[in-house]
Amino acid sequence: MVHAYPHDLAHFIVEHWDKDICFGEFCSLDHSTDIDPLPEKATLEQLLSTCYQASLLHEEERPVRFRLILREPERFNPEHGPPTGLYRLVFTTPRPFNEHELRRLSPAADFYHSLIGVHVGQDQQLHIWGLVHSGPYWIQAIEGRRRSFLPLPGSLVVSVTDPGLITAAKGSVTIGKLFRGGLTSPATGVFGAKWLRESFEANREELFKLHHAARAKADKTWASLHPNFPGMIIQRMARQVISTVRNSHHGGTLIFLPPDHCSTSMYAGLVGHCSEKGEHKPMLRIKYTFTEEEPRQRIRTLILRYMNALAESCVGDATPDTQISWRDYMQCGQSMFAHLDEAIVELTHLVASLASVDGAVVLTNRMELLGFGGEISGQLQGVHHVEQALDPEGIRTRTVSTEGVGTRHRSAYRLCNAIHDAIAVVISQDGGVQFVRWKDDALVYWDQVATSDLDV
Repeated sequence: MVHAYPHDLAHFIVEHWDKDICFGEFCSLDHSTDIDPLPEKATLEQLLSTCYQASLLHEEERPVRFRLILREPERFNPEHGPPTGLYRLVFTTPRPFNEHELRRLSPAADFYHSLIGVHVGQDQQLHIWGLVHSGPYWIQAIEGRRRSFLPLPGSLVVSVTDPGLITAAKGSVTIGKLFRGGLTSPATGVFGAKWLRESFEANREELFKLHHAARAKADKTWASLHPNFPGMIIQRMARQVISTVRNSHHGGTLIFLPPDHCSTSMYAGLVGHCSEKGEHKPMLRIKYTFTEEEPRQRIRTLILRYMNALAESCVGDATPDTQISWRDYMQCGQSMFAHLDEAIVELTHLVASLASVDGAVVLTNRMELLGFGGEISGQLQGVHHVEQALDPEGIRTRTVSTEGVGTRHRSAYRLCNAIHDAIAVVISQDGGVQFVRWKDDALVYWDQVATSDLDV
């Protein structure tokens, strides 16, 4: 494996800076049209290299974590501030830009509330000019509370979260990331992939069937919803679960199974298939299973409530040809969504907490929560090689050995190799996220990269 370093990330940023880097829901969150030019490549490499070195340090036994924005202080409105704006604080004397100054400033520039302001001075050198206070609404927004906040301007934003983990973004949207010696980009993520949408297509159709039945019984006209709306709600919940598990530094596994694999011996917590002799061969044992009742389907219930509430509340702004989209939901200020937002947040935190128990959290493609503590059978055929996807659809891949991966990954590979319709999401203790699926006669995994600083 050829490792990637800050100069590789600098080259990647230069190559992609002027391209469309909007991904999924974050297109509706980043409205900035004022895009800053990048500095000279040598200056960009120095900035990223210094951040990389700072990530390896500690400040009074605390890891160094910070966000940095490359923008002139004059370009921030001095009258603005949280909760909906950015509040600049300019030093009377600029500080030198080096790893030790970043280390010393990192506790003052709390990752979730502030950024370190950097610019290129008249001497063509990098300097730290002060702090930019953003407040916490940006992170509360991605947690599902739909807070109103000002997206970061279209400047280079660099985030340092762990040793050697450097993320570069244009405003609020990620361009690329150095992680575990590799260079990754949201462009290889799976949330916008056709194969992932098709895996949950039956669930989407069933939800719309229930929604249309409720709509037919309503005593007033409802607006029409965009076909992708349920998928965006599921995507947001998935991001929240993954983010919460990642930040716990414990790791975990989520498994999505087709419903037909979940009927046999379900109450015994066994998922498997029948052999030619009629014997049940368990592939997965769920230690803690849930009773088949509405709480097991609560995710579906909340999504349906969202669909019904949005269609009912937005009818006044809709025309006969209008389809209410995710953007409309994000911009809607109706207080009726506050309760649903909180319900979604609490449910995603519950699922994330179940993942902290040894074993996998097991769901169906219909978003039913079957149980947790799932143990994948060690008798399943081992997987010695797997294809790493180089694009969202897995059209371009490269073969890699599984020799260096941990038990959690090997178990997920064995299960998806045995149940071709299963999807496994493996979250490592170090924050790495893999989606695993059998596709086109091969076992494939995707490295999932956050599409925004909002997705931490």
